[in-house]
Amino acid sequence: MVRITPMASFSVRPSLSAFRFAGFSRSGLSLSSFNTTRRIALLQLGSAVPQSQYFGLKAFDMLRGEGSNIGMTVAGNAAQASTSSSSENLLDWVKQDKRRMLHVVYRVGDLDKTIKFYTECLGMKLLRKRDIPEEKYTNAFLGFGPEDSHFVIELTYNYGVDKYDIGTAFGHFGIAVEDVYKTVELIKAKGGKVTREAGPVKGGRTVIAFVEDPDGYKFELIERGPTPEPLCQVMLRVGDLDRSIDFYKKAYGMELLRKRDNPDYKYTIAMMGYGPEDKNAVMELTYNYGVTDYEKGNAYAQIAIGTDDVYRTAEAVKLSGGKVTREPGPLPGINTKITACLDPDGWKTVSFSR
Repeated sequence: MVRITPMASFSVRPSLSAFRFAGFSRSGLSLSSFNTTRRIALLQLGSAVPQSQYFGLKAFDMLRGEGSNIGMTVAGNAAQASTSSSSENLLDWVKQDKRRMLHVVYRVGDLDKTIKFYTECLGMKLLRKRDIPEEKYTNAFLGFGPEDSHFVIELTYNYGVDKYDIGTAFGHFGIAVEDVYKTVELIKAKGGKVTREAGPVKGGRTVIAFVEDPDGYKFELIERGPTPEPLCQVMLRVGDLDRSIDFYKKAYGMELLRKRDNPDYKYTIAMMGYGPEDKNAVMELTYNYGVTDYEKGNAYAQIAIGTDDVYRTAEAVKLSGGKVTREPGPLPGINTKITACLDPDGWKTVSFSR
């Protein structure tokens, strides 16, 4: 059994201009209403009427002297009921929150070489690029459409670092193309690496292929008709699939789009997201029979999700068994608010709101 190792200290430093995500709705509760709700809940917990008014002085003295734990039980039950109600309200809010997968972030060793491969072989466009010499890193955003309406890739190059460890936990990215065979031939002609030739999936009819980029990140090419979201999948391996499904439903409001078990090859997959696979980017969670831990490496970083309220998102993550690694709050100098969280397997998600 392999183990999870801590991420190395290589940084992912998206520029402040990275936080443009006007494509998702912000019709949920505002920050002010959230704070008001919290204040009301605290007042309800701290404004109990003196017990002597309920029991009479003599009865109250008796309870205090002989069974004060009864009063503690009443107060405890009231607090528990209030907490349960607040938790239910929070999880209901998560279901109503208007969210969208914004971008996926990972590190590369040669930014220009990667950009060339993605644009010439995979058909992406370079949306923007920004160098931050004082921080010694460069960001590049690539995708098949504008950032405010499409799921995109954010590449990070840290000065002087030309190689990273992808590990065994990260799986692949998925790209929908109209002709997998032609795409594979193009990639070969450009000197790209094909790790699985084009052809139908085993036991099915969908045509797929696998290729690798210059850093070793795998891309699954999926034959599909015209789609508004060609960059369609991020596959991550998890140690407990049902736990992960429950977490992403509760913490991030994702839907379980489909789940498929493949006992012949000893794995199960679950597709999670915010809409149909043929129109939206989704997370593909993979469980390999008997494997509960993986090596994370230091190459893959995180997925970014847009939300109406990062404060409530962080609370939902905590309630659902995740860990908040950056408490919610505004970024210096701009209106964007951010929180960073880990799921039960240690996969990082960064949420943004305005």
